[in-house]
Amino acid sequence: MPNYDYHDALETLNYMKRIIPFTPKTAIVAGSGLADVADMVEGAITLYAHMIPNWPGSTAPGHSGRIIAGTIHGRPVIFLQGRVHFYEGYDMKAVTFPTRIIGMLGVKEYIATNASGAINTSYTPGEIVAIRDHINLMGANPLTGRNNDDWNERFPDMTHAYDPGMLKIFDGLGLKQGIYAAMHGPSFETPAEVNMLRILGADLVGMSTVPEVITANAMGMRVAGLSCAANMAAGVDPDHTLTGQEVLEVVSKSALKMAGIITALIDRLNQE
Repeated sequence: MPNYDYHDALETLNYMKRIIPFTPKTAIVAGSGLADVADMVEGAITLYAHMIPNWPGSTAPGHSGRIIAGTIHGRPVIFLQGRVHFYEGYDMKAVTFPTRIIGMLGVKEYIATNASGAINTSYTPGEIVAIRDHINLMGANPLTGRNNDDWNERFPDMTHAYDPGMLKIFDGLGLKQGIYAAMHGPSFETPAEVNMLRILGADLVGMSTVPEVITANAMGMRVAGLSCAANMAAGVDPDHTLTGQEVLEVVSKSALKMAGIITALIDRLNQE
């Protein structure tokens, strides 16, 4: 079992550099049910998690573990079809290991997508929301422990955890914005917990993304978050039972919409 430390990262990085003959500028991480968004990558070079030294393998439904490098409208990108989660039993070092490798590859923009439950009743199931801030309630921070200056700043400023420039682009695309609360999972939240999150100011709730965002910020990447509100959170509709299968079904129907938003974002980034 790897330690997911800097030594392991160098081994992984060297392997990926042998396979990928260019430096990706933008990374896109696909959440539950959004793997088909990768279909827009041109000239695809495909790697599989089990082939890459030290790369953690996902056990979550809707996370295939493929890593695809190529271009979108001429921009070099790397696309992760799925992620690993804290609730799978991985520690934070493993959860954020792929983010570390992406940063070491030279990626400048990190676009995280996910599926979430809507706390804000103005959202509709399947709607794509731009994350403008987050609340970390996972009980852990990926930067905990001895710091490695080769990797990141020890105390990164999280005032603009989600890049204002990319948020402005999303605003121009007509997306609503919201605050994402990250819980440990894997059980869905109780109605009381959802009410607590509403009082705290959260619009969405999920079980991922925040550790990656913290790590990507610490490594100097610009970060954007896009969340598909797959269902109303527990208690919003008290007669509705939440299931993981429903999340995958709703989100998969929004994959084309998500692809269009990401393509529009990349077109704007190409103009910078």
